[in-house]
Amino acid sequence: MSKRLILAACLALPLAACATAVPPVEVTRFHVGDPARLGTVAVEEMPGNPDISLEFRTYAAAVAQEWQRVGFTSVAPGATSEYVALVSFQRSFRPSGQARNDRPVTVGMGGGIGSGGFSGMGVGVGINLSGKPKDFVTTQLHVQLRRRSDSATIWEGRAYTEAKQGTPAAQPGIAAQKLAGALIGGYPGESGRTITVK
Repeated sequence: MSKRLILAACLALPLAACATAVPPVEVTRFHVGDPARLGTVAVEEMPGNPDISLEFRTYAAAVAQEWQRVGFTSVAPGATSEYVALVSFQRSFRPSGQARNDRPVTVGMGGGIGSGGFSGMGVGVGINLSGKPKDFVTTQLHVQLRRRSDSATIWEGRAYTEAKQGTPAAQPGIAAQKLAGALIGGYPGESGRTITVK
């Protein structure tokens, strides 16, 4: 094997380790008939969004990018768009469901007599160093596409995913891209059906 091939393989290993495994996303979409497939769209915060924060910009940018991928265009600053994409998201924490071991140290004893009359005794010590299991971060994204002229909702969708707290997949930026891509990708999608996007 040549030195160049070995060097290339060694350089590729860290890049492979950087790939983030993102959990699947459950997606449900609703629409009537054949909704619009092009036009100008403005992304705005849905009234009553339960999680109002600076994080909204991350989700709004991911949603805007996905609308462009399926054929819509962003509205120019100061112009009025044909459509409005209303965005709401919520992040919450769910316990992992695993029972916590409040006794991290356990001791067991055993003994026996061998065939030669020898006796033996053993002591085993088990120590749980794993600590409390991490919670799951649950992230939900809700998007409505409305005609600006009459405020009629022509398409609506919800996406949901979970990831363990502290993992890259639980970070808002990665979650926003994954949810928006799963929800809007394949627009308009089959109405009323829940699918899993991996």
